[in-house]
Amino acid sequence: MQERNEPPFPRLLLAPMATLSHEAFRRAVARFGGCDEYVTEMIHAPSLLAGGQWESYYLMSGPEPDKIVWQLTGNTAEPLARAAALLAEREGIGIDLNMGCCAPQIARTGAGIAWMLRPAAETAAMVRGVKAALANAAKDGAREKRLSVKLRLGAEDFTDEGFLAFCDMLVSEGVQLLTLHPRTQKEKYRQPPRWDYAERLALRHAAVPVVLNGNVRDRGSFGRARRAAPHASGVMIARAAAQKPWIFAELRGMKADIDLERVALDFIADVEQCQPPEFHRTRLQRFFSYFCDNVTFAHWLKTQLLNAATPDQCRERVRAYFAQSAEDRFLRLPERRATALS
Repeated sequence: MQERNEPPFPRLLLAPMATLSHEAFRRAVARFGGCDEYVTEMIHAPSLLAGGQWESYYLMSGPEPDKIVWQLTGNTAEPLARAAALLAEREGIGIDLNMGCCAPQIARTGAGIAWMLRPAAETAAMVRGVKAALANAAKDGAREKRLSVKLRLGAEDFTDEGFLAFCDMLVSEGVQLLTLHPRTQKEKYRQPPRWDYAERLALRHAAVPVVLNGNVRDRGSFGRARRAAPHASGVMIARAAAQKPWIFAELRGMKADIDLERVALDFIADVEQCQPPEFHRTRLQRFFSYFCDNVTFAHWLKTQLLNAATPDQCRERVRAYFAQSAEDRFLRLPERRATALS
């Protein structure tokens, strides 16, 4: 039962992560009850429109297609609008525009956070075009897909006034949800996120849901984030979900028995089903670079799996590890009362 004056339990979202937020990973999360929304890894709008050879893998929507949010990236407005129109015909909640990726190879092309650094009128025109494409796709009785934006605070010299004005512009152009990773372009993960900006944004735009993203990795950090931003309607989780695909169950206080060997072997099999052979090694490496932190000899197992050349070698090394370290194989999540501030 929710206590008096306690904020409602937030929606839980899986973050878009390059080479990781694909169907195989979503299956791992779904086996532990899943989350409220799964945001895909970045879909490059021009490549989608050109019918690139890998695009069909980015468009896989399982295991819960109705909870998918398609994230688009691109450096010009017209392809983003056309790609949004195509994705609007698919199942899912809506379209997310990536304005938060600060990877140099993305920002240099004019995509990701570069949209926050352009003249505001140019970015507004792009958002307006995407919004119009979604409205046009909703004709003949179809439901209009939601438009959201994932963003950061901006460049190192950002100002509160400039950041809030940018968000005001997004809302005025029809953006219906904002996900904030409250760090600047160059701030790294070792620097704490400024969760209070999510609270300020939520209070400023009470009718637009604000999702907080950054450094939520367990019940303790979840509670601290929620206390810093109690009016945020959701929490998005990235790297912690790769280490612990059951993290959403943990935050909800659900009881679960976790077989780490089984989780690893299922993920390997799902990668083989959901990704082309050319992607197998990199997708396995990305997942196991986080997942191995659950075991006692994490560095040793991580080295073994990152150097595995094939999925079969990964299987052999996973089985060998748990045969030698049987005490590491099982974890248990006790049932706990779940609260928004726990």
